[in-house]
Amino acid sequence: MKILLVDDHPLFREGLQNLLSAHGIEVLGTADDGLEALEKARALRPDVILMDVQMPRCDGLAATRLIKAEMPDVKIVMLTVSEEDEDLFEAIKSGASGYLVKSLDADRFFQLLAGLERGEAPLSPGLAARILEEFARSAAGAGPAAEAGKVAELTPGQIEVLTLVAQGMTYREVGETLHLSERTVKYHMGQILERLHLENRAQVIAYAARMGLVKRKT
Repeated sequence: MKILLVDDHPLFREGLQNLLSAHGIEVLGTADDGLEALEKARALRPDVILMDVQMPRCDGLAATRLIKAEMPDVKIVMLTVSEEDEDLFEAIKSGASGYLVKSLDADRFFQLLAGLERGEAPLSPGLAARILEEFARSAAGAGPAAEAGKVAELTPGQIEVLTLVAQGMTYREVGETLHLSERTVKYHMGQILERLHLENRAQVIAYAARMGLVKRKT
């Protein structure tokens, strides 16, 4: 995994770079703001960008939209102090693959980051539930007939996989539940993303909430 770090605090950047390197993760470079992040992403072609939200000149949300428009295969994970719902929801809508807060302990941070390579969305604890709530609230005017038409394109097995993944299970746990290999679950998820025109697991969670495939906590 080759990473680009984007944060306007040099001390935090340096500390995180050292921490990543100590865990055998290659840091290709760093950037101070969103515009520099775009330039560095073009030049370095990282696998993953760890992106702060609040930065001068060009914030992380705007940078995410710019980078994903040019380089859709680059995974962007927001790493920020902001736990504001508006930032969280806008990040997911902009194409971010995950959203982590800087208060995470190091072990949990690396566990979530490792999941990215397995196609899992790294989300700090509690954020997935907030995503479900927000997208379910906005579902009323989202065109239920069109959404139902997309679900009709999925096989019963794919709907099972979709439902379990959206409930927060890892691919391994889904495989154990459905008696499938982890590789087969990952294949099905690729087919689901393609057929539903979604980009990542976070969007799958939101989609499943809109369709009522996941029960929200009351």
